[in-house]
Amino acid sequence: MSYGYSAATNILYVLDDKPAYDANGNWPEDVKPITDAEWTTYCAQGPEGKMRGADSYGLPCWVDIPPPSKAQAVQAAKIDKSQRLALATKKIAPLQDAQELGIASTDEQAQLLAWKRYRVLINRVDAEAAPDIEWPPVPEA
Repeated sequence: MSYGYSAATNILYVLDDKPAYDANGNWPEDVKPITDAEWTTYCAQGPEGKMRGADSYGLPCWVDIPPPSKAQAVQAAKIDKSQRLALATKKIAPLQDAQELGIASTDEQAQLLAWKRYRVLINRVDAEAAPDIEWPPVPEA
């Protein structure tokens, strides 16, 4: 089987499939043939911190993954904050129950206080400060 790569689309193609792409007007003009070894290499997940891209000859190579945009970093921080708050709430619920029932052990009371403090600190985190956020440490279980 023969393979190709388009720098414009950053996609690997099976050259035998060209007629089907052409029939739908989807075959990029810049597809260049690549070797079986290149196909195998660039079909796979890239090394840590790398993604598939094109070199100056329009052939596949590994390039650095660009850092997230400010908007992406803020969105990720909002998700992270929400997950941290959910974890804290999940941990607090049974400890709070034990406290309210008057059956909380000394250890449970300490855990309850630690998780409530953590939840308050997480709630105070401004996601708009991403990516420069120092998350409070998660209480020890």
